[in-house]
Amino acid sequence: MADLRNYQSRAQTGEMIDQGLRAYMLKVYNLMALGLAITGVAAYLGFNFAVQDGQLTQFGALLFQSPLRWVVILAPLAVVFFLSFRIHRMSVSAAQTTFWVYAALVGLSLSSIFLVYTGQSVVQTFFVTAASFGALSLYGYTTRRDLSAMGSFLMMGLFGLIIAVIVNLFLQSSALQFAISVIGVLIFAGLTAYDTQRIKELYYEADDVAVAGRKAIMGALTLYLDFLNLFMFLLQFMGNRR
Repeated sequence: MADLRNYQSRAQTGEMIDQGLRAYMLKVYNLMALGLAITGVAAYLGFNFAVQDGQLTQFGALLFQSPLRWVVILAPLAVVFFLSFRIHRMSVSAAQTTFWVYAALVGLSLSSIFLVYTGQSVVQTFFVTAASFGALSLYGYTTRRDLSAMGSFLMMGLFGLIIAVIVNLFLQSSALQFAISVIGVLIFAGLTAYDTQRIKELYYEADDVAVAGRKAIMGALTLYLDFLNLFMFLLQFMGNRR
């Protein structure tokens, strides 16, 4: 009889953990999706304010041609570093607000893609990215295989990719750019699965609301970056230039 009660207790505990994990991961995905929505809206509005009747407005000249463009480009980087290093000292609401600000700044900095690619190709690439990301993240969530070794390899590849991007800023090689795009897609496809598994493993049922909230925000930020980079590298393949 005691064994039966112990079994029932363990089963109930396991069910509670599963429910808590599902709620935690759902929050991560919801935060990521909202961040992407803010980025998309900011990019679209930024482009529409910057370009009217095929011509740059004063705002567009400031955004794309003046030294202000460097502020727009570098501001998201400053905010993401601030959030990453300060989140453990921030309230959940402050961390979440910082994430929204970051997403909006990224959108503003990406508004120039509408100058380079047609709107239709941007939308098509987004849906391809969403489908690919969903499948890869689902694999990372459900697989029993430990992806930590793959994650270490991918992180080394990411550093190499960053160096290659910097080098190609000076070389302007189309062949190197093509290789960067291919490698970038592969790296962020793998990171999507790896990061999903890592975020899942960070869940701990005994976390209080604040700790769980901060973990969810950082998880959302990680997957947001994976999605965004996967989208940008795919756009270089699929995007139709104006």
